[in-house]
Amino acid sequence: MNHNLKHLHPYPFAKMATLLADSKPANGYSEIKLGIGEPKHEPSAFVLDVLRENLDKISRYPTTNGMFELRQTIAHWLEKRFFLNHVDANTQVLPVMGTREAIFSFVQAVVDHDVADKESNSLASDTSPTVIMPNPFYQIYEGAAILAQATPYFVPCTSDNGYKGDYRAVPKDVWMRTQLLFVCSPNNPTGAVMTMDDWEYLIRLSDQYGFIIASDECYSELYFDTAPIGLLQACAALGRRDFKNCIVFHSLSKRSNLPGLRSGFVAGDAKILQAYLQYRTYQGCAMPIPHQLASIAAWQDEKHVAHNRALYQEKFALWMSELGELLELRMLMLGFTFGSKCLSSSMVMMKSLSKRCMSKPIFMHWQDVICHVKLMVIILDKVMCVSLWSRVSMRAEKQSVVSANY
Repeated sequence: MNHNLKHLHPYPFAKMATLLADSKPANGYSEIKLGIGEPKHEPSAFVLDVLRENLDKISRYPTTNGMFELRQTIAHWLEKRFFLNHVDANTQVLPVMGTREAIFSFVQAVVDHDVADKESNSLASDTSPTVIMPNPFYQIYEGAAILAQATPYFVPCTSDNGYKGDYRAVPKDVWMRTQLLFVCSPNNPTGAVMTMDDWEYLIRLSDQYGFIIASDECYSELYFDTAPIGLLQACAALGRRDFKNCIVFHSLSKRSNLPGLRSGFVAGDAKILQAYLQYRTYQGCAMPIPHQLASIAAWQDEKHVAHNRALYQEKFALWMSELGELLELRMLMLGFTFGSKCLSSSMVMMKSLSKRCMSKPIFMHWQDVICHVKLMVIILDKVMCVSLWSRVSMRAEKQSVVSANY
């Protein structure tokens, strides 16, 4: 067995299940599970219709790079959404079976130990490939780095840096051995959004040190007023139409309430995607044709996405009206996250909140509106984030000031 498996940390939801094992809803009330955070809004009927109408195509092998029609649809969506002049559907877009598998496999494909070995004669004491990621983070970032035999480096997202991470505080020797930087914008769970200045700084660092920027933008369509800027959009604004060393990940899971479709895409630097496509050819993870056709329908429609955002806005308004005073809730920058000052950073608070909420009569009328919202409490720099989508982990490392007790 791969000896690196022993270095993987337990998935956070196993810990959460243990913590809440003794928590039961009051008699007469349904349990609101604090689970993985999958969407509970109904998928659009027109997408499911396309899926059903093309089930006969399940008898055909799909190609690894997907149908041209899907790639073209995605390219057009990127151009419209992020104000891009042109995205090449043949070289700059690659459909994937959900971004979870794509993020993991991408790390395996891009981490280069030969480069690290060539640098082993340098004065640096540690020349192992490094993957930088925000803290807290989506646990796949870390697990993928570990199994690629790279070293994860965590950048704390705290109130002092607007919950975006202070990349200027990363030591030069870390940048020198960095091969991949993960950014999540809008960030899960902090709700922080990268600005043009933020993106430009990281792009300049990428030019200086040669690392790849991987932007996890799976929450880009869950916003309130203004759509957040993306990495490719920042590249275009800087005149970098080749998106050099820049890659983005997008998904239909949150945007279109289709997590079970396992449909997303990777886009950006054509040179990187060419090599990644070769890797995926051997990995054998191609999207079934019925899923591709349903994905085309989903990416071509924005009405259901706007309706989805409106439903979440209703839920947030209800949370504020019912729990705003109890938890002193405040809206964070963007994304579907609440923040609240808390006196304790222990898991006892999470368990207490769970019990209190489950026994409150307000859950009777929440059944029709919000009973399916997934709630997870994360202690972050003395701020309690109540997120509808949290699928994250935190690490307390020697270079990080962030700690977690769950």
